[in-house]
Amino acid sequence: MPRSCMINRASWPVRARFLQVRVRAPAWHLRHSSNARSPPAPQGGEHASNKNPEHGEESKGAMTRKLEQLSEESLTTGGRSARKSVEEMGGASSFSEDLRQQLEGKIAAADFRNDYAGAISQANLPASAPRHVRESAAAEPWNGTESIADASLRMLNDSTRPMPRGGGPPRQVDTGRSKTKYSDGVRIANAREKANKYSKDDMTGMTDEEREKFRQEVQARFLPGARQVAASVQGIVSLANQRIEDAIARGQFKNIPRGQKIERDHNASSPFIDTTTYLMNKMIKKQDIVPPWIEKQQEVIATANTFRKRLRSDWRRHVCRVITSRGGSLESHVKLAEEYAFAESLENPSREQIEKMNAIDSQGHLSQITIAGELKPGDSDDATKMDEEIKLLEQTFNDDGTLKSTEEQVKIRTQHTMLSQAPPPDAPRRPTVAPFRDPQWEKTELSYHKLAIKQLNELTRSYNLMAPNLAKKPYFSLERELRNCFADVAPQVAAEIHARATAPKVKGIEVIGHRPGSVLDKFAMDGAGHVYDERKPQYGFKEFWRDLFAHNKS
Repeated sequence: MPRSCMINRASWPVRARFLQVRVRAPAWHLRHSSNARSPPAPQGGEHASNKNPEHGEESKGAMTRKLEQLSEESLTTGGRSARKSVEEMGGASSFSEDLRQQLEGKIAAADFRNDYAGAISQANLPASAPRHVRESAAAEPWNGTESIADASLRMLNDSTRPMPRGGGPPRQVDTGRSKTKYSDGVRIANAREKANKYSKDDMTGMTDEEREKFRQEVQARFLPGARQVAASVQGIVSLANQRIEDAIARGQFKNIPRGQKIERDHNASSPFIDTTTYLMNKMIKKQDIVPPWIEKQQEVIATANTFRKRLRSDWRRHVCRVITSRGGSLESHVKLAEEYAFAESLENPSREQIEKMNAIDSQGHLSQITIAGELKPGDSDDATKMDEEIKLLEQTFNDDGTLKSTEEQVKIRTQHTMLSQAPPPDAPRRPTVAPFRDPQWEKTELSYHKLAIKQLNELTRSYNLMAPNLAKKPYFSLERELRNCFADVAPQVAAEIHARATAPKVKGIEVIGHRPGSVLDKFAMDGAGHVYDERKPQYGFKEFWRDLFAHNKS
């Protein structure tokens, strides 16, 4: 609360009780107190003299009292100018010493109330005053400077956005009824127009017979027993049957177009087939979608073929290098490779390789394709010829899951030359060498082989989880793959050595190998160096450039 308001509020009862004489004692007022309305206690003999009728209190008029009140207000609230005027009036005849002291006392009391207005108002508050009244009384007036507490509170309030106010209830509630109310006459006129329009639109383009039937149907609705239906399911069923019989009697079911014959799938209700699997396969066939296990099967076969092809290529190259590194002629190398192949055929004969693949034909039937390959000796007397026979067999599945027997089989036969120098003797012979093995190579390639087999087994495991029981595949084994690799590569080593030895060399390609030494050593000339005399002949930059790029003399 401003200090000026508190001062004026505390001083207005004093002005109301201003005495009619110039000399009077100052009155003190206590705000919110019952004693504030009572007259102040007399001080000495001044009040007694003020009440004396000799001073002419009753003889003063309203104008005189108003002027005295205004002069008192100007002296009390005037500040320094009022004090200065009172001090200058000390010698004037119009003001006595007592009046001057009274005015100075009023000014001092007003200054005291101005300086301690908050404490005075807070001390005079009753015990029943609310909290906000006490805070207002104890608040300091604004002096032009913001305090630290107020600044901190203001910044905290500004740092957070105020919570959005929730929307209040709608001002207007839509009850679904139109606000405009039509009179009964307007409603009757509209109903008549709508009825006439409906009858005209419905009867347009109808023959006399159709109109008569329509009238009979409408008339039947208003018969006494037309709507007497029991409130039960049986009553509704009887009413529906009655209307169907009436429609049949009128001939409404004579010209109904007949649909195609419903094709029933007896396999869907077969107790020997899983209904869920059958329906899923049927949906896949209708949408021309390949089952996921077919795609996984292709991935397994492609990965296995890549691994086997690389394994056989690495082993064939390694065997050829080891045999040729021992020295000797080409014939001795080929003969040694044939001996290794003969020993391998006795100890580890090449088995028939079988690969099974599943596919879905255009009609949606699941089929199995079996590919079998085997090396056999030729039909002729030449022992250097070997025949490779590949068999293709395609079978479809029955409804019960078994394979259909078929006699159609495709055979592909190719002939390979073994490059034997002499025909084998008639008597059975024994191998002169053991089958070729290299434990060091197997140890070097073991980490790669294990990782490849692990990857193949993971693919096979994921494939078996989604494939049916008839199409599941066995897991791969490193030992079995190596034995098959040795058996397949042994007959091909002799031909590979002969092809490497007789293959034409590629010309026009210079292979620069690494030589020990620094970079400057590569620019040095081969052979003995030449020492030139400083006098004759003179050796300069021209001669250096010529020797640097001169061709080697051989």
